[in-house]
Amino acid sequence: MPGTPPRRRPALRSLTSRRGAGGPERAGAGRPARVVVVGGGFAGFYALRYLQRHLPPESADLLLVTPEDYLLYSPLLPEVATGVVEARHIAVSLRRKLRRVRLVLGRVRDVDLAARTVSVQRGGTTQELAWDHLVLTPGSITRQFEIPGVPEHARGLKTLVEAVYLRDHLLEQLDLADAQPDTEAGRAARAEMLTVVAVGAGYTGTEFVAQAQRWLTRIERRWDRTRARDVRWVLVDVAPAVLPELGPQLGAHALTVLRDRGVDVRLETSVASADDTRVVLTDGSTIRTRTLVWGAGVVASPLVAALGLPTRRGRLVTDTDLSVPGVPGLWAAGDAAAVPDLAVAPGEDGALPDTQPTAQHAQRQGTAVGRNVAAALGHGTPRRYRHRDLGLVADLGGLDAVARPLGIRLTGPVAKVVTRGYHLLVLPATANRVRVAADWLFQSVLPPDETQLSVVRQEDARLAAAQATAIYGPAAAQR
Repeated sequence: MPGTPPRRRPALRSLTSRRGAGGPERAGAGRPARVVVVGGGFAGFYALRYLQRHLPPESADLLLVTPEDYLLYSPLLPEVATGVVEARHIAVSLRRKLRRVRLVLGRVRDVDLAARTVSVQRGGTTQELAWDHLVLTPGSITRQFEIPGVPEHARGLKTLVEAVYLRDHLLEQLDLADAQPDTEAGRAARAEMLTVVAVGAGYTGTEFVAQAQRWLTRIERRWDRTRARDVRWVLVDVAPAVLPELGPQLGAHALTVLRDRGVDVRLETSVASADDTRVVLTDGSTIRTRTLVWGAGVVASPLVAALGLPTRRGRLVTDTDLSVPGVPGLWAAGDAAAVPDLAVAPGEDGALPDTQPTAQHAQRQGTAVGRNVAAALGHGTPRRYRHRDLGLVADLGGLDAVARPLGIRLTGPVAKVVTRGYHLLVLPATANRVRVAADWLFQSVLPPDETQLSVVRQEDARLAAAQATAIYGPAAAQR
């Protein structure tokens, strides 16, 4: 529970009995300290980038445990799902950018705090790694709830697999709808195929619906009997506003844009149940659909819950320097860490709120934790994490966008330029920037891409499979 002291237990044992031959690798006497970073997202990437730049090679061995060999620039996933940006172009090569870092491909299933080891699973094998400093940046997964049918029938938008699948799925459903016979059964099936329900009016759901709706208007000549206006879009959120992170005025503008395009936005509403052909909402209505997109927020990686350490709202509690209290050498940053926000005023109880789980915070916290780990190894001076908000952006497709750079509210084409400029600035590799910019240029002068690749199986796009939550137990996404 939040605020409770850590439960004392001798170790977190591995979830599998198989150990790597010879036991865990360890840094021996006189050898460099070993820094192990778990997670290759924004926080882990920027932590290691700082360390490889500022630590002498002989002072530390740097290891990164991650299931993929790339950093995923997730803010552009809606553009991958709508064919605007090529999937590989938002995948930044970790090997190329982190030359000094040893990459260990796999997922950490277990952390033994007493023995100071982590157990890494890759396929059917398990490897143990010893650490002197462990930086936990495992990120987050899509939040689910105990809603019947959601794990089986909803699809997320947090990985490349999910983005590519959603794009193909939309095209497939419209292809099937276009071929339905003009009978009562055919018309009913066609209506289901032409209805998309997206849950979550934050960045993921709002950008996906807005950009997908705009994309279909550009490729509607693909079909003989179907036009973009025939597709019914329903955006559902339990919150009272769209894009609440951007403030009420920009949220209201985004809501107006969506409704002007015919999107059915239902606020203060959630999903009660789902199956393969319908979604039942908490307002009592039933929507016949074969496409349920789930973007109802995020929750910290299930690895955090297995540590037995204090958490707040499922995120690992840290001090303002990103160290984990009571465990020397343990650090955390990014979406999985509850980091006190020194840039805002304390609440009525005198406590500081936590920083929000955004890519902007993850990037900055990564650099900050890298600096503090380097200081712990005798190189540099530690600092508390304090940030200056650069603002937030949201792309609504076409020339529509909303942005708040440095507190300035922008809408329309100006916001669109700022939004795309921000993404190009933050992408951490020049090659990726050039490729993404080229994708945008080609999409503006060439016909949009409308090919269906069908490279992702339906079962691989399920939430548990795509985000690999099954290895931590069936309730992982609800924690």
